[in-house]
Amino acid sequence: MPGKGSTVKLPEIRGEVSAALIKALGREPGRRRLPDIHGLVAGADPYGDDLQLALYVCYELHYRGFDGVDGAWEWDPELLRVRAELEREFIAALRADVPVAEDVGSALDELVLEPVDGDGVSYFLRDEGELWHLREYAAHRSLYHLKEADPHVWVIPRLTGRAKAGMAAVEYDEFGAGRAEQVHSKLFADLMADLQLDTSYGRYLDAGSRQMLAAVNLMSLFGLHRSHRGALVGHFASVETTSPPGSRRLAQALKRAGAGPAAIRFYAEHVEADAVHEQLVRHEVVAGLLQEEPNLAQDVAFGIAATGWLDDRFGEQLLGAWRGGESSVCVPL
Repeated sequence: MPGKGSTVKLPEIRGEVSAALIKALGREPGRRRLPDIHGLVAGADPYGDDLQLALYVCYELHYRGFDGVDGAWEWDPELLRVRAELEREFIAALRADVPVAEDVGSALDELVLEPVDGDGVSYFLRDEGELWHLREYAAHRSLYHLKEADPHVWVIPRLTGRAKAGMAAVEYDEFGAGRAEQVHSKLFADLMADLQLDTSYGRYLDAGSRQMLAAVNLMSLFGLHRSHRGALVGHFASVETTSPPGSRRLAQALKRAGAGPAAIRFYAEHVEADAVHEQLVRHEVVAGLLQEEPNLAQDVAFGIAATGWLDDRFGEQLLGAWRGGESSVCVPL
């Protein structure tokens, strides 16, 4: 049966791989193999639009699915084989390209260092960003924030003891501590409404850059594989550690640009909450995991490094467009 309740439209294709995959999803699963996809993957750029969109579509079947797409595709063996090919290309490229710290402590210490003369996206938005920059940034980030914390939940059954308890405590806050109106994805939807953006889940998939797709795909890749549980914990540590200062600058940017209180609130909420989360993640989740499974230290360090590396590429893409006076989105908002 089609994915019940899904209103997410399949995206526009971005190349041969995504074209073949999206075409296949219009058929019933299990009826035929996907020979038109096998063989195309190896020639695709592992960070390119085509491969990253195809991977995103595969992963989205595990979240809310797509309108008109049979829900049975989620576990279709042939599609999973295609997804595995896409994942192998992506993870192999990351392992070849991303420099990784020698130990987890050094990697975590580096995350808390704030440069004296920062020049990243949050600095640009705070100091000179206009409302249209902030709207584009929110549209890109909606690919994650409208399902904020969902990719990280996959790791909880794969943890034990302190790591499991700490992770569950942080996720409880991310999901509103039992209050639907406080769920962080809902707060981000409120931010989008304040910026006069469509709050529908998946609405800006066609607008999202390949760099943003890769950043979101990394979470799903780590989350959906038990073998990457250490890398997922590293990813989560990176997100929670770097969030407070960046969120403070983004709240300042929104206030300066004249955004409303709901927009400012989302990032203001993350300044305080994630400062607490940082300590929980470092001293309970990471330390607890490595106490139980010290052999995962390099995986944790890789997760931290890959997260920062892809985030930097996303930032470079945004700033390259904006400083040239151009839009950063793939289609107009």
